[in-house]
Amino acid sequence: MEAQLSELPTKDEEIEGLDTEDASWGDYPIDDLLIRNENRTIHDVIRRIHQGNYVMDPDFQRDFIWPEDKQSKLIESVIMRIPLPVFYMAEDDEGRMVVVDGLQRLSTFTQFVDGNLKLQLPGRDELDGKKFSDLSPKLRNRIEDSNLIFYIIDSKAPERARLDIFERVNGGVPLTRQQMRNCLFMGPATRFLKDEAKTDIFLEATGESLNYKSMRDKEFVNRFCAFQLLGIDEYRGDMDEFLAECLRQMNKMDESKLKRLSAEFRRSLINNFTLFGKHAFRKHEAGQDRRSVLNASLWDVMSTGLSYYPERLVEEHAELLRQTLYKLLEDEEFNAAITYGTSDTRRVKYRFEMVRKTLEGVLGAHADRPTAF
Repeated sequence: MEAQLSELPTKDEEIEGLDTEDASWGDYPIDDLLIRNENRTIHDVIRRIHQGNYVMDPDFQRDFIWPEDKQSKLIESVIMRIPLPVFYMAEDDEGRMVVVDGLQRLSTFTQFVDGNLKLQLPGRDELDGKKFSDLSPKLRNRIEDSNLIFYIIDSKAPERARLDIFERVNGGVPLTRQQMRNCLFMGPATRFLKDEAKTDIFLEATGESLNYKSMRDKEFVNRFCAFQLLGIDEYRGDMDEFLAECLRQMNKMDESKLKRLSAEFRRSLINNFTLFGKHAFRKHEAGQDRRSVLNASLWDVMSTGLSYYPERLVEEHAELLRQTLYKLLEDEEFNAAITYGTSDTRRVKYRFEMVRKTLEGVLGAHADRPTAF
């Protein structure tokens, strides 16, 4: 990505129970990656941007804009007919184009043609200080008629393939998978993740341990929503596709259902914090003072597991529930299921089943239902 996200941390976050897989292209048929190329003029592209057909404002790079002198040099290059690098786009489910690589260049063209950029090109008297409307018809036509080459990742490509391609073609600071999902599924779903990750109870329950710049905080909210809405039986071992499908469905949900999902999430955070305080969602023993790292697999099972129970019920049985959960954390098989090979479907289903039985043994059964779409 052209924007230099210099504020992103260089150190990896300490998170346990989170499988990280390198992009593997061996699984993809050579002829079926579903990438096409198109040529469009700057005039046509700007028209489509004004119509809302291009997604131009991903949250993570909204504040990173080229300085005017760099924008001016790009316009100069177009006028001089210097070939530009290709642009990469990803088509979303509604047919809109999400800018993968080239946002700053497209923004510059739009700013200049719309009259919001004055060129800063000392030494070029015919261009310096000029807006688009100040140029001769010949130069205006040259800019608008300039051809841009787009490579477009089709919306029908498998989700992991789309993210792997997204990762490979990104020309600047590497994006996290959640940042890519945020681009591809912008809408009510991504706004929900953003709002929930800023609440006091989320920050308190997670100990502010999740990096908001890399969108790790939103990824954890996404994980809760996916298991809560889709259910464990829909998990097929591909977390990228699972989280993406959740966002697709959330973008179709009405406001009342999103509010109910928010209430379930916040109730769960309160219940977990009531039980374990600063140790919530972390492997630990009774009486332990030092805070361990967040465990993503424990987050999945505990955030969804305690989302159905009233806060008063959890408070009334807090001591017994803590003791029972501590015993579960001491179980070698359960401990392995939240630590190693955590994306394996058998381990995922095992840990969900064990937590369900543990909670029901103390609090009783609840109406086992995901929030309806």
